[in-house]
Amino acid sequence: MAAEKVYLVLADQLADWEYGHVAAQVSLQQFQQRPGRYEIRTVGLTTDPVRTIGGVRMLPDVAVADVSLDDAAMLVMPGGDGWESGALAAFGKLARRFREAGKPIAAICGATVALAAEGLLDDVAHTSNFPQYLGAYGGASLYRDERVVRADGVITANGASALEFAREVLAELEAYTPRTLQAWFEFQRDASAEAYGKLVASVQD
Repeated sequence: MAAEKVYLVLADQLADWEYGHVAAQVSLQQFQQRPGRYEIRTVGLTTDPVRTIGGVRMLPDVAVADVSLDDAAMLVMPGGDGWESGALAAFGKLARRFREAGKPIAAICGATVALAAEGLLDDVAHTSNFPQYLGAYGGASLYRDERVVRADGVITANGASALEFAREVLAELEAYTPRTLQAWFEFQRDASAEAYGKLVASVQD
């Protein structure tokens, strides 16, 4: 059976630190409930190379106009420079396609601006870097001053919360059991032998 696609947005000046945990844990099979269920597929405005804030050259698998939702599991939108200018609005429209198809979306840092501009935060609890960062939009009363918020298939996070963001993405995908997910999070946060032991035990019992 073909793997479900977790689409990861790539854009020039992408924030390197915001997507790493998500991409790694979706792709690594070691602790997953159903190994092979998901795979990462990258999407750009075009299939031309992009360069991240850190100077890394990356090549999207598919252009935004060619994304098929038939086998799509989620859209993940890392932040970076460019979101506030509106230059990446096409990804907000792609997020709308996902939502209209009943599929989850996840945005961190600057990418939350595209969701707000597209009206996708008007009726769901959410967060971002700070309330004013999202500008004028219809969902301001639903803003939550938290590191990450997951509500009704929409995940949002501030730019300093990549680990918490990944935890909620993995929870939405049900990639891990709740016990394994909590152990994984504690290990990444604490880096202790005890936490790693809990992680290993969570898939051996």
